[in-house]
Amino acid sequence: MNAIFSYQLLGLLVLFALPPAVQANDFKNPKPVLLWEEGAPGAKGKAEEDKPSIRVYRPAKEKANGTAVIICPGGGYGHLAITHEGSHVARWFRSFGVTAVVLKYRLGPKYHHPAPLQDVSRAIRYIRANAKKYGIQADRIGVMGFSAGGHLASTVSTHFDAGKSKSKDPVERVSSRPDFSVLCYPVISSKNEITHRGSMRNLLGKKPDTKLLALLSNETQVTKETPTTFLFHTAEDPGVKVENSLVYFAALRKNNVPAEMHIYQNGPHGVGMASGNPILSTWKKRLRDWMKASGLLSNVSRGSVKGRIMIDGKPLNHGTIAFIPPHPKTEPTAWSSVSRGYYNIPLLRGAVAGLNKIEVRDIDSEEIKVISKEITVEIKPRANVIPFDLKTE
Repeated sequence: MNAIFSYQLLGLLVLFALPPAVQANDFKNPKPVLLWEEGAPGAKGKAEEDKPSIRVYRPAKEKANGTAVIICPGGGYGHLAITHEGSHVARWFRSFGVTAVVLKYRLGPKYHHPAPLQDVSRAIRYIRANAKKYGIQADRIGVMGFSAGGHLASTVSTHFDAGKSKSKDPVERVSSRPDFSVLCYPVISSKNEITHRGSMRNLLGKKPDTKLLALLSNETQVTKETPTTFLFHTAEDPGVKVENSLVYFAALRKNNVPAEMHIYQNGPHGVGMASGNPILSTWKKRLRDWMKASGLLSNVSRGSVKGRIMIDGKPLNHGTIAFIPPHPKTEPTAWSSVSRGYYNIPLLRGAVAGLNKIEVRDIDSEEIKVISKEITVEIKPRANVIPFDLKTE
């Protein structure tokens, strides 16, 4: 009996010695948080399906980087793939310091638009209003969606609002605009030739209003205010045609919204993390790289930088230059091609402020050579003009 008590006491001592984030998040799923404690707008009952909620997967304090993402699982607006497009993805984000928030939103046929949009908008507002509580930055809250969840994520990315400044509810006072979007094999369009009819039927009913149908064809709603976006899809997707991603990307480009898209040749619909597929699973690495390059995995200032590179007294005809920050695993490396000696890196993808290591390469030679060795420069926030006069050995 004493031995059993000793083991139990030891277990309790170990548990309470762990950091709170580890206690709450690594040994069990986070508890759901209701988005509206007194009931969602337009609720048709008090069952679980009537109560939109979130689960917040917080990283360990020493890993947290201040970025959060609201995850909208897919399921054709009729059910939720809450595990392989929800909690699995949340744990992956948490592993490199991103706070992940899995959204349980209301579904058809019981609920139609605008209920799902109300739910994801509320989730973004809730996290933003409670940014300090969750240890995140209010201007680094993104949205992610898979399949029909991608339609929901693209909907809030194109149908957001600034909040109601006079609302008695502090959550409703803040903006629902996401700061970035991640769309995974998303439903985007309501146009007959590429839409996913099941999703649109569950979202809008069997005989939707044509104006509402057009309004929720989100490639037509992109503006310059639409957040920067990452997309991935497969060309052979039989469930949601790849053209959905293509038309959204084209709309982002037309409106000068920064975007990155990866189309894999092979892969079915609904792959989630694509575990076990050595090619398709690399979409996660592409996303993480994009987030790093976008400054979402570190708290740094950046500066534009331009100048001219001379090699042995002559301009470097064709080459590259890289500004490597002190922590390249999480901080973005700034890079530019060099033509006739000149390079120019704009602020949007500028170098990290502080001391940077420089790598200059000559790509005209048969063997690409790194010309600079042990060269460092100090980058200031905003604008920098830095010429280089290098010599080969």
